Amino acid sequence: MKLGYVVLFVPDVARAVAFYERAFGLTRGFANEKFAQMATGEVALAFGAEDNERSELPAGFEFHANRPEASPAGIQVSFVSDDVEAAFGRAVDAGATPVVAPQRMPWGQVVSRVRDLDGVLVSLVSPPPGR
Repeated sequence: MKLGYVVLFVPDVARAVAFYERAFGLTRGFANEKFAQMATGEVALAFGAEDNERSELPAGFEFHANRPEASPAGIQVSFVSDDVEAAFGRAVDAGATPVVAPQRMPWGQVVSRVRDLDGVLVSLVSPPPGR
C-alpha cells in the first residue's frame, strides 16, 4: 500500500487551488468544481468541496471544517523549500496568515508555519540535514 493523496476539505475548491498556485507555486492537475489535484511530487495534494464530501459520508457523521477564525485542525501540510524565507514571504504576500517566522531549529532545519485562506496549518521547511 502507498499514500495516494492528501485531501483538504474546503468550502471553495477553485479559490483553494488559485491560492496554492500563488502562495506555494503548485501546479494544478485534474480539477473541477468539486475536486482538484495539485502536483506536489509523488503524493498529490487535493481539495474536495465540503458539501460534496459531506454528501458521501453516513448520516450524522461530521468532520471539523477548517476556518481561519477557529483553531486549526490537528494536522498540517508541509512543503520543502531550499529557501524557506522566500517561500514564507511569498505565502504571506499571497494572503497566508503568518504563524511562525522562519527559524533555524537545533537540528539544522529551517522551519516556518502559516495558515492558508481556510485556516489549514501549512509548514514551510528546508530539506532535512544530510539530504
